[in-house]
Order: sequence, then C-alpha cells, then structure tokens
Amino acid sequence: MNKLASLFSPLMKTVDQLTSEFELIPEDRKKLLKELTDFVEEKFKTHEEISLNFICTHNSRRSHIAQIWAQTAAHYFNISNVKCFSGGTEATAFNPRAVKAMQDVGFNISKVKEGDNPQYEVRFSSDAAQIISFSKKYDDPLNQSKDFGAIMTCSHADDNCPMVLGASKRIAITYDDPKDFDGTTQEAEKYAERVREIGREMLFVFSRIKV
Repeated sequence: MNKLASLFSPLMKTVDQLTSEFELIPEDRKKLLKELTDFVEEKFKTHEEISLNFICTHNSRRSHIAQIWAQTAAHYFNISNVKCFSGGTEATAFNPRAVKAMQDVGFNISKVKEGDNPQYEVRFSSDAAQIISFSKKYDDPLNQSKDFGAIMTCSHADDNCPMVLGASKRIAITYDDPKDFDGTTQEAEKYAERVREIGREMLFVFSRIKV
C-alpha cells in the first residue's frame, strides 16, 4: 500500500468508505479503469508530467466531478506530477447540484466569481493547491494542449467527438448523467450516487499505481 497523504477530515471519512468498496466495481469496469491506471503508471515511472483531461459534452457535471476526484486520488496516493483538467465540447456552467453533491462528501468548495459561468475554488487538503473550476471547452488555453490522456466521461461526447486534438491516449470511462433526475424526488440521491461512483473508481485507479 502506498503511503497515504492527508485530506480534510470530512472528505477523509468518505474516502475511507469508498476505498473499502472496491469490490462493488464490476469486473468489466475494472478492466476499463486499468487502461487509465496503465497510462498514468507508465508516465509516472519515467518521471513525465501526467496530464488528464476529463471531457463531457457540457463540462457541467461528470467531467468536473471526475477531474476533482482524480486530482484528489493522485494526492492521496502520493502519485506526483499529476495535473487534472476538464472540459466540454461546449461551455455551460459547473452545475450547482453537482457542486452541492461534492460539498456533501467533504470537498471545500466556494464560489469566487459570479456570473452565468461562475468560478469555484475547490480544496481537498491543506497540503495541496486548490482547483479552480468553471465550464470551458476541452481545448481551452488553460488546459493541457498536447500529450494528455483524454478521459471521455459521457457517451455523447465520446460518440460526437471522434478526435481530441493533442491527446496521446483516449479512454472512454462513461457515467450515467444525474441531470436526468433534475427536478425529481430522486435528484439529490442520484447526484450523491454519481459522486460516490466516480470517486470510488478514481480512487481505485490511483490505488493500483506502485510508487
């Protein structure tokens, strides 16, 4: 087991639970997740920068959740030189329902810029830099432009974005959209479910990397 880094206490409770639930990940998903583990591990062993861009159509929910969890997992398992980004095939806004669901599991998220596409500061540890989250296209100048892993988090983006310019690896790790439950009695439950599923899988990915 890798030496573990510190996280904020409320988030640590969530991580403890999720890392005890790896057996809930189906075997076919584990095979898919291994593609991401292998990509990260290969670059880690050669001391290269590891850039991951999590891509969904609107960059509003799943791609943000996956980016934040992956950066957290890399820190927690002491996988250095990892930079996680997110983007969409178009820009909208980081959905407040997704923001709330991430806060509920222990992430420290505060809005630092208002507007139609607000900016949020996301923190998961006092020992790690904050993540500035807002919706943008995957090829935004703030994102890595070459030699990155493109992680397609929704099937629509995977189907409709056949080429991700600059990506050296493309992996489709797609998730159901909690947006389907917006405005229903299952809304909070489904957002919580998706946050935990993505968190469990990103933690699984980085837990398999030997340091």
